[in-house]
Amino acid sequence: MNAPQPPLEDLLQRRRRSRRTALVMAVIAVAIYVGFILSGVLGR
Repeated sequence: MNAPQPPLEDLLQRRRRSRRTALVMAVIAVAIYVGFILSGVLGR
């Protein structure tokens, strides 16, 4: 038995949301990474 397919618009909206979430997480990770580097450089 196949599950009903979600509407195409719903699928596209989910993809947009997940892409935006991944981008936000990447920006946060880079900010933390840069923060650690700067704290090491400026902490001398």
